[in-house]
Amino acid sequence: MTMPFLRIPPYPGHRALPLAIMPTEATEPAINARSIDELAACLVRWRVGGNFWGASPDLPRRRDVVLCPSNAAALPHLIAAAREAGVIDRAVVRGRFGRSAGVPCIGANIDPWDLCARVALVIADGADEAALVARLIGTQLQIVGGGSFAALADVDGLKQVLRTEVIARWRYRDPFYGGSITAAEVIALLGKWRLLIEANRPITAVYGVARWKRVTADALLWDGIRSVPHARAGGRLRSRPAKGSRVVAWIARTDAQAMANLAESGVSVGEIEDGMVRSTGLGANCVPPLSIIVDAAGPHFDPGQASELENILQTAEFDDELLQRAAHLRATLVEAGITKYGMDEAGAVQSPGILRRRTVLVTGQVEDDRSVQLGGAGLDNLSLLRRARHVEPDAWIVFKPHPDVEAGHRTGHVPDARALEWADEIDRTSSIIALLRSVDAVHVLTSLAGFEALMRGCEVITHGVPFYAGWGLTRDLGPVPARRTRRRTLDELVAATLILYPRYVDPVTRLPCEPELLVERIAQGRGQVRSSLIVLRELQGQLKRRLQRSETR
Repeated sequence: MTMPFLRIPPYPGHRALPLAIMPTEATEPAINARSIDELAACLVRWRVGGNFWGASPDLPRRRDVVLCPSNAAALPHLIAAAREAGVIDRAVVRGRFGRSAGVPCIGANIDPWDLCARVALVIADGADEAALVARLIGTQLQIVGGGSFAALADVDGLKQVLRTEVIARWRYRDPFYGGSITAAEVIALLGKWRLLIEANRPITAVYGVARWKRVTADALLWDGIRSVPHARAGGRLRSRPAKGSRVVAWIARTDAQAMANLAESGVSVGEIEDGMVRSTGLGANCVPPLSIIVDAAGPHFDPGQASELENILQTAEFDDELLQRAAHLRATLVEAGITKYGMDEAGAVQSPGILRRRTVLVTGQVEDDRSVQLGGAGLDNLSLLRRARHVEPDAWIVFKPHPDVEAGHRTGHVPDARALEWADEIDRTSSIIALLRSVDAVHVLTSLAGFEALMRGCEVITHGVPFYAGWGLTRDLGPVPARRTRRRTLDELVAATLILYPRYVDPVTRLPCEPELLVERIAQGRGQVRSSLIVLRELQGQLKRRLQRSETR
């Protein structure tokens, strides 16, 4: 069966329908020569089509001619052509068909764009798509026999092949929504996927990603060539990463000494964390993440060094298109009431204090969370409450415990009697979004609630050093690093934090996607990948919470 030149990479676990389908009626879409030229330029720019996710070729020395057979029967004709041209001693065969032909072979899963760019001559049969790549990038090409790409034997045949094989022969559908899209839109989508795949190529090992997280995270860590190289339990790998290589780790679930040993041996250790719009449901309940962050410089919540997010905020220039996109994304999140863990629809309890005077929200956090340990300036939840009261002596202070603590899974519980020494009330029932709509200001250590408050127009006072502190948008009482010198607008912060920095996966198709799509899925109630493990964790949390409350009575 003929494969379309433009197709979805074989992402692990993806559930999308084919990107290209043959039309039921032989009607050619309207297209002119200029459109075909633009399509060719777009293909060359993004370098997509064929197995573009494949490996870079490891060519033997002095082998700069590649033979590209589409099937075993074509290979003898290509070898004969190479001999006739006097280049057989420089030739190498792409794929498994050449193993018994006495000509050196390279792998079958090879990126045709890298391959054709690295050789002097491509000899392909007329059915092999490498011929189209070679002609697009200007590599010398010889066609042997007939097939879909046979017209490329003539230099002027490129437009004809693009018209017939990329445009007229196929109809393209949006893999996320199912509607019709153009070839140019397909190319742009594949180009984004290529960038993600290439970003994963330097990663030689992945540590600390639990199996229940891999259901969604693997698509965002896949390098196009092999299965994601997860370390086994205890951090074991078949071979130790070499000096100068790069690994990434979910540090909170990884042996600290093992990571330190890798760093000391010259291995670069990057970090994986949940994204800021993560899922519908708590990670503590084993809900797989729909957004992750992969940062080679370190975690965004550690002010001890500049993370990739901090570098973006410190150095990047944002164009108008990106800022408009950020403004629209922010408005959508606010209007839909979407937070890190999905839609937040519960109403707020309107206390008399809220109606009388300045009202302040203090958000509790998981005290053994690394963001608190690294960026919390040595404070805990009770200390945060005390400091908030010192700063706001006349305010009505509402304390909201962290949901993971309330779920019974994490540390950070403050007994009610101690909390009420500094707060006027404890709110366990109102949603964070409803509270943010009701209060004048928010006091945080490193909580993401501070970022969500900024998006909703609240004043934010930071006592630790969250990633959003130090850019001129917050009142900072913590030790913000002096290196954060840029003043940023809210939409610049949103663009960096939600668009440029994280990676997102669609819970429906399991394909990498843009944040806007994930936000839409969450708003539609389709933002979770359920499993029996989630139900078990929810029951465990309920039991632990009941025991905890009985002990504090």
